[in-house]
Amino acid sequence: MTNLLIGLVPLIVGLVPTDDETGRSPFPVGHRGLLSHAPENTLAGFRACIDLQIGFELDVRRAGDGTLVCLHDETVDRTTDGHGSIHQRTLEQIELLDAGSWFDSVFSGEPVPTLEDVLTLLKDGRGDRILVAIDLKVDDASLADDVVGMARRLGVLDRLVMIGLAIGNSDLRRRLREADPETHVAHLAESPEQFEAAMSDPHADWIYVRTIPSPGEVERAHAIGKQVFIAGPKVAGVEPINWREAAQSGVDAVLTDHPLEFRRTFRGDKRSRDSAQTRSHQEGAP
Repeated sequence: MTNLLIGLVPLIVGLVPTDDETGRSPFPVGHRGLLSHAPENTLAGFRACIDLQIGFELDVRRAGDGTLVCLHDETVDRTTDGHGSIHQRTLEQIELLDAGSWFDSVFSGEPVPTLEDVLTLLKDGRGDRILVAIDLKVDDASLADDVVGMARRLGVLDRLVMIGLAIGNSDLRRRLREADPETHVAHLAESPEQFEAAMSDPHADWIYVRTIPSPGEVERAHAIGKQVFIAGPKVAGVEPINWREAAQSGVDAVLTDHPLEFRRTFRGDKRSRDSAQTRSHQEGAP
């Protein structure tokens, strides 16, 4: 982790937000952590996000013994030194995998984390100003109760929003909210009709979009206590124009592969505004 932060020093300066800044720009949510700087879905990346007060998204699957683990793919081949399905391995076997060396040797020995490992990072006030998106890659009879129950036990349920299968599965959304009415759950809206359905869904308090909504749509959502989360190709890359348009529309969170660049974009905008205001005051002074 120390090596990761040393490597990020040039980017870290000026990245931690002020209250004023966070009030003007959406929550940045790093797709699988810090994809460009640390192996995806690892504690190294998630810790760095928390230290920088940047939100993150993580993927949840079940191991063969039922343990909830963080892994995007159904197999361990791409992001570890192992092979085969995650569903055919016990936690004990998963703990032997190296989830970091494929990215860089500095991360050698980085483990595949359990969901509890990650949520524990948020305890005791750490990460209380960030949003964590839980991408549910699987569903079963006890999934909703297990995820929500764990988050509630650790005292971090209010920091999470459930996405993944939940955005398109009304039954899963219902079970998540039945597990705890305070669970934040998103509903996918890819058309005007779906936006209206999301607005009226009693089991979702977030609306998940992949195109930039109008300010009027966001205002309507906010008026009934819902928030708007944008993801997808419009905002995933380094897209400062789209990021600014999304912010101007009033969206609450942006899922991107480049959360540091996102934060730096709005930090730069703020500095430009402050500089312009200073010049204006100086020119108007007697």
